[in-house]
Amino acid sequence: MGQYDPGSQTREQFEVRFGLPREVKFCKICNITNQRPNSVNEYQHSVDSKKRTIAINEDGVCAACVNKEKQHGEVDWKAREQELWTLLEKYRRHDGRYDCIAPGSGGKDSIYASWLLKYKYKMNPLTVTWSPHLYTDVGWRNFQGWIHKGGFDNFLFTPNGKVHRLLTRLATLNLLHPFQPFILGQKTYVTKMCAQFDIPLAFYGEMPGEYGTSDGIANADERKFASATGSGFSMDMYGGQDKMDLFLGGEQVKNIVEKHGINVADLNAYFPLNPAIAREKQIDIYYLGYFEKWDPQECYYFSVDKTGFEANPVRTEGTYSKYNSIDDKIDGYHYYTSWIKFGMGRAMQDSSQEVRNKKITTEEGRALIKKFDGEKPARYHQEFLEYVGLTDKEFMALCDTFRSPHLWARVNGEWKLRHTPGKDGVDD
Repeated sequence: MGQYDPGSQTREQFEVRFGLPREVKFCKICNITNQRPNSVNEYQHSVDSKKRTIAINEDGVCAACVNKEKQHGEVDWKAREQELWTLLEKYRRHDGRYDCIAPGSGGKDSIYASWLLKYKYKMNPLTVTWSPHLYTDVGWRNFQGWIHKGGFDNFLFTPNGKVHRLLTRLATLNLLHPFQPFILGQKTYVTKMCAQFDIPLAFYGEMPGEYGTSDGIANADERKFASATGSGFSMDMYGGQDKMDLFLGGEQVKNIVEKHGINVADLNAYFPLNPAIAREKQIDIYYLGYFEKWDPQECYYFSVDKTGFEANPVRTEGTYSKYNSIDDKIDGYHYYTSWIKFGMGRAMQDSSQEVRNKKITTEEGRALIKKFDGEKPARYHQEFLEYVGLTDKEFMALCDTFRSPHLWARVNGEWKLRHTPGKDGVDD
């Protein structure tokens, strides 16, 4: 990348990578950056992919804040609750069979969602879990508490460890996206379990609108994640592409099979559901957050009360909180690499949500971002490096190749963000 002198080039001369907006903006309410990417179709995610990012309107307010303000002031939550009761009656079974699926890891959100479905709405949910890369001790205890104290049936799926490690390494090298294999499994596993057990209904928790984005695959009905009869999470969404042409870890499947000696059958867990099966089973997947007001901090208090959920014993690296995304030792690198690529770290993600939910102020959010964003994870660093087969020197050098010059400057031998909330960036 070379050495950058902040005064030697005009703003227009800096290279912009990943299709990000050249002009860096921050939401005047929650501080989120307009560089924050929307979710993408991971099966088309390659080294050449361009990002769509969160919108910030002419008033300086991001789409997530606009959505949250509507929830605070315009949504009739009683009416939404009645709408959910009506929906559930359509699928409710009275013969003892499971009538919906609630995916999750045993974190605060999955505890909240599954508990409401079973104990408030009197459904008979099956909980399903795509295993983290590397369980943390507290994550495993919370998973056990979810099942044993919460009282749920569960299927825990752990993918082929050799393959999962390879895909994580490829995703790190090609995309600086070590969490991608988990994201793929998290989405594909639900629809496949719906098909396996003839359960046509499933619920995720938060809506993408909580982050100012659509997930890239949901249809026009904002309540839904997917519909087998619409744009469901099946091969239909790829225009009938052959699975060998899809991308995993930033490489086409046919190249992974040829270069790494992987049997294509060992990759089946990562592929979407066969469209013919999706249509036959008439699978619908909804966001419970459309029907129930979603507040991560309140979900935390709820999960502590219902299942004895434990927060981290120490502050989570990269942020100020202790209870978000704590079940996987790879979690911290998902947020750290986002900070490298987009200038948005874990503290910005956490604080922006808490500002929107009126837990903290805009100014408090900025202070937390300044103090914690971009902190390099250390607690599980050696385990992460061993998992992806890199040394620390190799990993940090790799990170530097993913820094977009319009976001980063080299100042006195250190990388500095050109822009941060509150106008204290290098260029400001």
